[in-house]
Amino acid sequence: MPSEMFTQLVDAHYTPLYRFALSLTKSPSDAGDLTQQTFFIWAKQGHALREVDKAKSWLFTTLYREFLRGRRRSGRMSALEDLGPVEADPPAPEVDVVTGMDAGLVVEALQEVDETYRVPLTLFYMQDLSYKEIAELVAVPIGTVMSRLSRGKAQLRAALARKDAGTRGKVVSFSNPEARKLS
Repeated sequence: MPSEMFTQLVDAHYTPLYRFALSLTKSPSDAGDLTQQTFFIWAKQGHALREVDKAKSWLFTTLYREFLRGRRRSGRMSALEDLGPVEADPPAPEVDVVTGMDAGLVVEALQEVDETYRVPLTLFYMQDLSYKEIAELVAVPIGTVMSRLSRGKAQLRAALARKDAGTRGKVVSFSNPEARKLS
């Protein structure tokens, strides 16, 4: 693949892949590594893809499989986690403060959703993949994708309700005229 085409592919898909990786790993540095590994694999094997219009789906599938492979590896090496404290990851370079608290609240709540349901939610609503593409990516039937989306939305609603209940007492509403008189 010519370097210009590869650059265009990276430009078009890096951010969505990074966001998906971040939703899986919950670590900006791990998400960056996973995204970079995905493009490295594309550089080595992407030429074998017959239909270039399926590159997005191929990249997401590869990223997800690399995540699962890494998780299996880390499960085998969990004894190494007790070696000592690790320095915290620096903040993500692309955090956009303008998105405000609501988006942050949704992302926090999304992290509370079981991974089985979080992956389809992220791919469908944040990465705009179709049911069919998600089914191919996670290797399940389309009906399973649909039920996971439904259950994931229910878990997300519950997590958002818990977060909303936690912030309700901290916010003062002045929609009541009596409350305005007191201030």
